Amino acid sequence: MHSPRQLSLFLLPLLLACGGVPHTATTPPPTEGNAPMTDAPTAASTPSAEDVSDPHFPETWALTSGFRLGHPTAIRITPEGDQVLFLRSGARDLSRALYSFDVATGEERELLTAERLLGGADEELSPEEAARRERLRMTARGIGGYELSPDGKLLLIPLSGQLFVYDRESGAVRTLPHEGGYALDAHFSPDGAHVACVREGDLYVIDLAHGRQRRLTRDASEHVTNGLPEFVAAEEMARYRGYWWSPDSDALVYQSTDTSGVETLYAADPSHPERPPRGAPYPRAGKANAVVTLHVLPIRGGRSRELEWDRETFPYLAKVDWTTKGIYALVQDRVQRREKLLRFDPRTRESVTLLEERDAAWLNLDASVPAFVGDDGSFLWSTERNGAYELELRGPDGALVRRVTEASLGYRAVEHVDSDGAHVWVLGDARSSVQHVYRVPITGEGAPAREGDDDGWAGATFGKSDDVHVRVEAPVDGAPRALVVRGEETHELRSVAEAPSFLPTPEYMRVGERELEAVVYRPRNFVVGQSYPVILSVYGGPGFVKVRHALYGGLRDQWLADHGAIVLSVDGRGTPHRGRDFERAIVHDLITIPLDDQIAGLRGVAERVPEMDLSRVGVFGWSFGGYFSAMAVIRAPEVFRVAVAGAPVTDWRDYDTHYTERFMGLPSENAAGYDSTSAVVHAAELTRPLLLIHGTSDDNVYFVHTLKLANALLLAGRDFSLVPLPGSTHMVADPAAARALQERIARFLFDHLR
Repeated sequence: MHSPRQLSLFLLPLLLACGGVPHTATTPPPTEGNAPMTDAPTAASTPSAEDVSDPHFPETWALTSGFRLGHPTAIRITPEGDQVLFLRSGARDLSRALYSFDVATGEERELLTAERLLGGADEELSPEEAARRERLRMTARGIGGYELSPDGKLLLIPLSGQLFVYDRESGAVRTLPHEGGYALDAHFSPDGAHVACVREGDLYVIDLAHGRQRRLTRDASEHVTNGLPEFVAAEEMARYRGYWWSPDSDALVYQSTDTSGVETLYAADPSHPERPPRGAPYPRAGKANAVVTLHVLPIRGGRSRELEWDRETFPYLAKVDWTTKGIYALVQDRVQRREKLLRFDPRTRESVTLLEERDAAWLNLDASVPAFVGDDGSFLWSTERNGAYELELRGPDGALVRRVTEASLGYRAVEHVDSDGAHVWVLGDARSSVQHVYRVPITGEGAPAREGDDDGWAGATFGKSDDVHVRVEAPVDGAPRALVVRGEETHELRSVAEAPSFLPTPEYMRVGERELEAVVYRPRNFVVGQSYPVILSVYGGPGFVKVRHALYGGLRDQWLADHGAIVLSVDGRGTPHRGRDFERAIVHDLITIPLDDQIAGLRGVAERVPEMDLSRVGVFGWSFGGYFSAMAVIRAPEVFRVAVAGAPVTDWRDYDTHYTERFMGLPSENAAGYDSTSAVVHAAELTRPLLLIHGTSDDNVYFVHTLKLANALLLAGRDFSLVPLPGSTHMVADPAAARALQERIARFLFDHLR
């Protein structure tokens, strides 16, 4: 699961029912979709007088990827701040093209398309590129990404395994050498003279002036790769890179990964038995991780030298930066209760420990720090050691200089440090259900200043210039938007996204003694005093807040409500942005407290909405939400009459090490906890209807989770329903499948809540 901090701001507010596995991370999900609606809930399932839902919504939702297609994304700002670059597709088209926006004139123009770059040929994705996009939850095609050269004159565009360089002034495009295999993770050097990439597990560097390519490493094999992040780094740590340039562009520091000791899991597509299953190293809880080492290598020839630290104690490499002051590495212990920030001298390879963090439960990762201030090696660091996130200024030696933000700000991430080192732009808010952009003085003089007046969910993109940035908003009253901000001027990047046929009518409230955040959706033809069934739309797990002040995030829940139900979501203990104790309450048990709090939230909302019939409650979710739904209907049948569990983790022993052990500890040390939180172990207790949904090719929450639960239910003589999604991963990318799935979920819930 990913941390939500890592996901696109347009994507996050729209995720749900689908979640992202027990994500943090940022936890992520599938894209549910649509196509002609032939199988929506019928009048027999739901009283027709109460059903005002749009019968075409599932189809439209699917074909527009949740109305996200057509919004600007992958936004970059040129060094001078004169142009904003971005990718955009059509409203019902996954293929993205590259555009530029002139900040002074407000003019937009198309720069490049995949068709132009490939000469009309079809795009090809290698298995490695497909896996990388799965970690990023990316379904788009066409130009998937690009990078600006440090001087802003060139664009590097990877496409179909090739590398293209676009000259912004002349408009000329050239293809870089492509010998050695499919190019992955290509990046400019700081001086803009070279491009590095990974091919077939080895590092290559290309001299742009002469068009020559050099192979830097030669030891890649079935189990060894160079320059690529291992699975848990990309899925759970928000670290998508495996190599980093030196500031002088003369060397690389890179990750070497040995997976020879890691178990291989296979994902197959049973609908195509002629295709072999796809295997990948996947470290399940309690089992061996990949062995990760760091090495420094000159690009013009020379011996690779390893940077050593106590890898027995700190096996996880969470973050790497290379500045003029040295190579910085953040390393963690296996159960993530200790971490150290190290600084290496790249010449001597000697290291010093700048700081160490400890937490008796677990440490969260903040991928935005250390964020460096000025040229002396001072940096910003975030910590929860005082009970809530605070941002600190640390000196070159790691010593605390001052606190930059108070706990009351609700800090979440660093977005940008001004070039003069006087201010930092951060994301945060005291309420977990909203997120704003704040400009905070690093000097300690003055108060944080919030940008924008919308009380929704916002983030920002910055370039080298302090004068221009882009604020991306998922507002409380309309469609997502990207605003180019220069001083007092604001321009909106054009969106061509399709508008939904209706808008949600959310009601936000805090309920119960813990003031849990909740959001409620009533039918748009709601009748006061009439009794309605209730549907809990849930995630409920670490790293992800479901209740967000973002209007479009409630479209699917509103559609479901319009069939004649009251739909609600609650964020209980274990979810982020409410302080350390609120989040860490679930340590070693991922279901008991989350279930208690969801039930408390359900009852707390019912005190305010008496039309809720608590004898008819259903629950559904995806990923961690799917896990929660299955456990809810098993462990609390007196509360939940029916459940839909999408891509559920059914036994934490089968999920990955970094995520699972952070919250549950090692299986050898918490065997009872793993048993008590396992849906497989408790399968015989099921007495209510349960629909299981799972992609057969899921390489995050493998299909084995649902198969094990289905088998346990069968052997226990329990009835259940199963919808396998042939060829689908953790995301449901096929629009027809996504549409049919949305309809099936609604029909199943209402069939049992009549």
